[in-house]
Amino acid sequence: MDAIVALVVATSILVIIPGPNVALIVANSLRHGFRVGVFTVFGTTVGVGLQLALVVGGMAAVVEVAADALVWIRWAGVAYLIWLGIRTWREPTANLEEIKAAPSMFLRGCMLAAVNPKTFLFNAAFLPQFANDGTVSQFVLVASVFLGVLFLGDVGWALFASSARKLLARYAHLRNRLTGGFLTAAGIGLALSRRT
Repeated sequence: MDAIVALVVATSILVIIPGPNVALIVANSLRHGFRVGVFTVFGTTVGVGLQLALVVGGMAAVVEVAADALVWIRWAGVAYLIWLGIRTWREPTANLEEIKAAPSMFLRGCMLAAVNPKTFLFNAAFLPQFANDGTVSQFVLVASVFLGVLFLGDVGWALFASSARKLLARYAHLRNRLTGGFLTAAGIGLALSRRT
């Protein structure tokens, strides 16, 4: 039980430190509101969950070998996020009520989280410390707690950003700059995520 409490505390601290996933969640929440921010959170959580499924399945070593062959997927994600950021930055201002969310927000979040090699290798090293007996059921429990805390923390980021959205309703040009900046930051964060 102490290991689970320690996991909750450690994961809560990690959630406070923004990375590429949080940058995407904030960007989508600023632009489209809380509901779309939560869809993005579902996507990032599923992406991290896919990574954790590989960790629990003992695939970390296999993915470590194959990571070089799949690096182009990460760079495609980097290019896409930076392109979205620049496009949003340059867009003319629009009424927030007229902006429609793309149906791919979940997929964007999932892809960003799933192709980040830094989080994969971090999770592969971080989570086993909290599985005392090393059984698959213990790893599943640890991964579930980790994902739960991650999900709640990221929903908090979406709530924070969507609250700021209301304040920015009067400053549409600034909103576009912030959203574009966060999308670009997510792309740069993904680009800087290297295997260690």
